[in-house]
Amino acid sequence: MTDKKTKIELANIILGDDRDKSLEEEEIVHLLLEEKVSKNINKVQHENQSLGAKMADNIAKFAGSWTFIIAFLSCLIFWIILNALLLSKAYDPYPFILLNLILSCVAAIQAPVIMMSQNRQEEKDRLRALNDYKTNLKSEIILEDLHQKMDQILMNQEILLQRTDKIEKQINIENKK
Repeated sequence: MTDKKTKIELANIILGDDRDKSLEEEEIVHLLLEEKVSKNINKVQHENQSLGAKMADNIAKFAGSWTFIIAFLSCLIFWIILNALLLSKAYDPYPFILLNLILSCVAAIQAPVIMMSQNRQEEKDRLRALNDYKTNLKSEIILEDLHQKMDQILMNQEILLQRTDKIEKQINIENKK
C-alpha cells in the first residue's frame, strides 16, 4: 500500500469522492484524519424510509413478539371453544373452515410484510458492512502512515546516535593527545 496512486484511490473510496490526484501522501493522511467516515446507519436508513416501510417494520416487530403469539393463541383458543360450545348455533362449526380462511389470510399478508422488513434489514447490514470496511480501511492507512513515521524516527535516531558516538570518539582521541 506504499504506492501513492493506490493510497489516493483508497482515500477516494473512503471519502466517497474524486480528489486531486497530485496530492502528497501527507496530504492524503490529513484528509483522512479530517473527514469522518463512519455513519449512523440506523439514522440514515430511518430518515429515508417511507411510511409503508415503517409500517412493515413495526408489523414485523410486533408479529415476532411474544405479545403477538400469546394474543393470537388466545384468539384461536377462544374461537375454538366458543364454536365448540355453541355446537348447534356455531357460526364456524368444526372443522373451523372460517378460522382456516382467516389464518391463511393472516399468513398471506404477514409473510410478505416480514420479507419486506428482512430486505430492509439486509440493506442496512450491507450499508453497515460498507461503513465498517471504509472505517477499517481508513484506520489501516493511518496506522501504516504512523508506522512509516515511527520507522523514519527510529532511523533518524540511529543516525543521530551514530553521529554522537563518532563525535564522542573524536573528542576522546583529541583529549588523549
